[in-house]
Amino acid sequence: MLILSFQGSASERVIAESLNILKNSGVIAYPTESFYALGVLATDEIAIRKLFELKKRPAEKPLPIIVGSIEILRSIVKSVPAQAESLMEKYWPGPLTIIFEAKDNVPPLLTGGTGKVAARIPGKGPALDLAAAVRAPITATSANPSTKPPAEEPIRVADYFGDSLDLIIDAGRTPGGKPSTIVDVTVEPPGILRKGSISLDSI
Repeated sequence: MLILSFQGSASERVIAESLNILKNSGVIAYPTESFYALGVLATDEIAIRKLFELKKRPAEKPLPIIVGSIEILRSIVKSVPAQAESLMEKYWPGPLTIIFEAKDNVPPLLTGGTGKVAARIPGKGPALDLAAAVRAPITATSANPSTKPPAEEPIRVADYFGDSLDLIIDAGRTPGGKPSTIVDVTVEPPGILRKGSISLDSI
């Protein structure tokens, strides 16, 4: 397992190493606006299965993803409803996860068999840099076994998973706090599935 610091000019090496690992069905850990997350290519069924096994995550629980652009989002969702457009314009990049109808090219394991995918463009930082460079959707499930608390530091990620991971992107301690708010735009009116960083009143 590699642990690489995401600092200054070293960030280019980290991104290049991450790309190589992800394209070979590897698993990485990276920092988000709240906690560390585990990333695999969201269209790679082999890697997704590996991720479920690592987390001991029930197969019926979908995996959230991050994307680096609206273009990449449109490659995996059937449509972007008008209510989603307004939310995206106001809150992306940022901690708002939106649930869309998934295209047929999205592995059923990723969606937990729901046919829906939960996606967001993350706020400014390593997660956004990574998603923009990869130009493909990446999983963004928290970097912890399903029964354990989320990790705010790379050392905790290493304690949880050890050499089962291929790379940890070390950007120091994350802010912690609340996870992203989750909104389902596949129903009318849109439903709030998880209260998080963005308050209900503002949606």
